[in-house]
Amino acid sequence: MDLGLKNANVLVSGGTGGMGRAAADCFAADGARVAVMARSRAELDSTVAALKKLGAPDAVGLQADLFDGASVDAALAELGRRWGHLNAVVNAAGPLSGGLKTFETYTDEEWQNVYSGLLMGAVRTIRAALPLLRKAPWARIVNVSAMSTKRQSPPLVAYTSAKAALTSVSKNLSQSLAPEGILVNTVSPGTFVSESFKASMAPIPDLDENDLYAVMGYINKNFGHHVFLNRAAEPAEIGPVIAFAASARNTYMTGANINVDGGSDFT
Repeated sequence: MDLGLKNANVLVSGGTGGMGRAAADCFAADGARVAVMARSRAELDSTVAALKKLGAPDAVGLQADLFDGASVDAALAELGRRWGHLNAVVNAAGPLSGGLKTFETYTDEEWQNVYSGLLMGAVRTIRAALPLLRKAPWARIVNVSAMSTKRQSPPLVAYTSAKAALTSVSKNLSQSLAPEGILVNTVSPGTFVSESFKASMAPIPDLDENDLYAVMGYINKNFGHHVFLNRAAEPAEIGPVIAFAASARNTYMTGANINVDGGSDFT
């Protein structure tokens, strides 16, 4: 399906790995100009080279720290000078932050760190991108949340609450930006085995982190997250969903929270 992304200008925050990279690959394959934003220069360079091979005519790597508003502003200013406008912004940055801890053991600093990365990183990016989105003939914002906002796990309290706040901000923006024709949606993945996720699972005894069924079995046993398909997923299975929500073919969906979780009892 042609998503209408050829020569569109797309920014993916957190686009060098995981679901962000999967989405960036989809944009590139559809002929979009893709900018990826992350902290590591080496990861940016390797991602840009791969995106160019996939078909992105002007792939760009923006080095920025999402915890620093000035850094994000500078990156978007650079992109504005280069492209002039943006058609889509995807916020996919922020792996599992804060670790697995009980509510009582989180410090104020840890709470603030999780919120600064998972919520405020997206807020800073959208705020800096809005002038460029408003210059485009069509514009979309997609924020990656998490299925755990609906299926709670006590050890994920900080991560889950920050993602829930991101979902709420997205819903609010979908209403405030609707008169301008800017569509805002949230995609909420279930268990996806990115490279960083595999690394976190590797120390677990007798668990093959590459076995999607084994991973889901572990998640179900320890976190109570059962899914109908009985397996976890690869990031490539969510990239196309994000790409559609961010594309010109999405003309009437805004304010939605799209579940991509392998099937659950939650809507």
